[in-house]
Amino acid sequence: MAELTWRADAAEIRPLLLAARETDGRPEVTADGPLPREYRGGEHLLATLDGAVVGYAHLDTAGDAFGRQVAEVLVHPDFRRRGVGTELVAAVLDRAAFGVRLWAHGDHPGAAAVAARLGLAKVRELLKLRLVFGADPLPEPVWPAGVRVRTFVPGRDEAAVVAVNRRAFDWHPEQGALTAADVEATERESWFDAEGFFLAVDADDRVLGFHWTKVHPGKIGEVYVVGVDPDAQGGGLGKALTLAGLGHLRGLGLPEVVLYVESDNAPAVAVYGRMGFARSAADVQYSLVDTPGA
Repeated sequence: MAELTWRADAAEIRPLLLAARETDGRPEVTADGPLPREYRGGEHLLATLDGAVVGYAHLDTAGDAFGRQVAEVLVHPDFRRRGVGTELVAAVLDRAAFGVRLWAHGDHPGAAAVAARLGLAKVRELLKLRLVFGADPLPEPVWPAGVRVRTFVPGRDEAAVVAVNRRAFDWHPEQGALTAADVEATERESWFDAEGFFLAVDADDRVLGFHWTKVHPGKIGEVYVVGVDPDAQGGGLGKALTLAGLGHLRGLGLPEVVLYVESDNAPAVAVYGRMGFARSAADVQYSLVDTPGA
């Protein structure tokens, strides 16, 4: 059995994260610089064998937008199928508040086996959709009357974007908790590009919606966030913003684009399907709570 130790920090986990990325394609971690946001703060559980870090769990004690604690669990690829994952998950369940949710990125079969062993149920599914650009041009965005599009201005637009985001995603466990400080922190990330952050505004320059795009290493674009103020919904603004961002990403010469959407958001899944997006993977959350709304 591995030795498990709870810590207030875990600076030495980077090699483990890099090894997992090499095998799984996740998490998005680099050889230097800050760790991904989902591994900052909270509590850290290290699993070691003969002094080597073979597994890790991060417990977000602050929780999501609804106060539910969330955990990430990783096992080094060379030490999988040895019970390390089960030990880590059991320790998280023992320490966390009841109802903690545990991510299984890629809905890995190993994670599903651990969940079944410990009586966890799947309570959320986040779909990853993929669009490969073909030879045909994208449709031109059609903007509602009185609406124009411009790009984000750092130092000026953070509060307005957060206000729209809060209204658009008051139901979302992560996105609904976005703050101006979060936006400002992301502006310091190496991938941030204000020219790929589109705002739909009215005649008074009031932000009605936005499409924040992202470019990943390997020339993969992402529909990072599309948000529309509820008062501006129903007129095709979300579709127009999505097309504006896709046009930008295609103009950069990227061959494909991905996005993430909740599997139970049927209208959004249908809209993206009509645009040519298709399912490529899924991330799921497991919990001892057996209903998504609990």
